[in-house]
Amino acid sequence: MPVVVIANPKGGVGKTTLATNLAGYFASAGHAVMLGDTDRQQSSRAWLGLRPASAPAIRTWDISANQIARPPKGTTHVVLDTPAGLHGWRFNDVMKLAHRVVVPLQPSLFDILATQDFLTRLADDKRVRHGEVEVGVIGMRVDLRTRAAEQLQRFVAGLGLPVLGFLRDTQNYVQLAAHGLTLWDVAPSRVARDWEQWQPIIGWLEQPALARRPAA
Repeated sequence: MPVVVIANPKGGVGKTTLATNLAGYFASAGHAVMLGDTDRQQSSRAWLGLRPASAPAIRTWDISANQIARPPKGTTHVVLDTPAGLHGWRFNDVMKLAHRVVVPLQPSLFDILATQDFLTRLADDKRVRHGEVEVGVIGMRVDLRTRAAEQLQRFVAGLGLPVLGFLRDTQNYVQLAAHGLTLWDVAPSRVARDWEQWQPIIGWLEQPALARRPAA
């Protein structure tokens, strides 16, 4: 059972946007997906409360923000949204569950500096070095024509981590989230440009290595 963790110690970088849309993708593909939320703000859980019954089902589990539990039987895919300031026992528990860690990162100098230590820690983590957990970075709200995008790519490359893709700054995410929806719940023509940006991310997540690892 693949467990994908969305993590960045800095707040406001798009973790919940990534988590909800990734869960929406798995649900649209027919998987029994669970969206876990260990953030005290419980943004992902609140979003699930807005999700219409007609949309592909995404489940959650009833746990507190201070507890990380194993998902119940029957779940085939898990997406875990994590809080800002992820460290200590919570970081260790998340890494024990994770098959892959996705780090959303905005291309500003301040965001890069705030995330640098976390990415270094991930790259040095024993489970990552042994290939038990794979880590990838996604540039959020990025215009690829800017110098900031080049700076982000150079920074991540220096850590030896892959940049999975870049997602543009668009109201599509905001408007869909307000109704408990994702890119995968509306007509493709409405979000064609965004679907295209997600393709390399989905390709990385669906690599066979993810499916081969023993269940958590």
